[in-house]
Amino acid sequence: MKKLLYMLILLGLTTPMGYTRSYEPVPSNVDLPPKYTQEYINSISDEYKNVSNEQIFHVALDMLKDTSGEFSRKAILGYNVTQYPVKIMFKDLSEINEAYSTFDAIGWKKRGKLYIYINPKHEYAPPGALAALLAHEAIHQDEYNSLSEETYAWTMEAVVWNEILKKYPESNNLESALVTRENILKQLLEKGNYTNKYIKKTVFANNGYKNLPLTSPGFKNQ
Repeated sequence: MKKLLYMLILLGLTTPMGYTRSYEPVPSNVDLPPKYTQEYINSISDEYKNVSNEQIFHVALDMLKDTSGEFSRKAILGYNVTQYPVKIMFKDLSEINEAYSTFDAIGWKKRGKLYIYINPKHEYAPPGALAALLAHEAIHQDEYNSLSEETYAWTMEAVVWNEILKKYPESNNLESALVTRENILKQLLEKGNYTNKYIKKTVFANNGYKNLPLTSPGFKNQ
């Protein structure tokens, strides 16, 4: 018995103290900005461990720093109406509702907690594009939605994507369907002279939003 206890103590002393939680690494076929070495990614992952186990989202959230998406990053970390971190994952959206099968992402609230589900077709999208998408989805923090809220969220996404491209131009991978989406939003933003003019028109004309009210809590028509 004493020998067993001694071995357990010895094992405890020799086990590295810097135990690293196991995370799902960024897929090898996703190109990252030079800054994002595996060592750097590992160094930021603990900050986002309650958000997702997938490091591609850790990188995306880190990219939101020093952009207009910082509000969304903090909201995802827990500074939101629920006071809990937002869980982010890739998910077949048709499992929630068949009508969502072609959506790029949805924000969801369940049992008082928030979730952001990303369509698995974007698993290999540049993290910069995912960052812009997350900046949008983090705006939705309750069960209510409106045309005004969607206009704000889409505009936020466009602004963040524009800023991401200036910081990380390699994010503009034209083979990515998500990048195509982001570039369309960027064009609408530029066409409106960096106002929501044309994004708002696009949102109001979106058939998927036809049953939404004009306003929702915290979002007025602008």
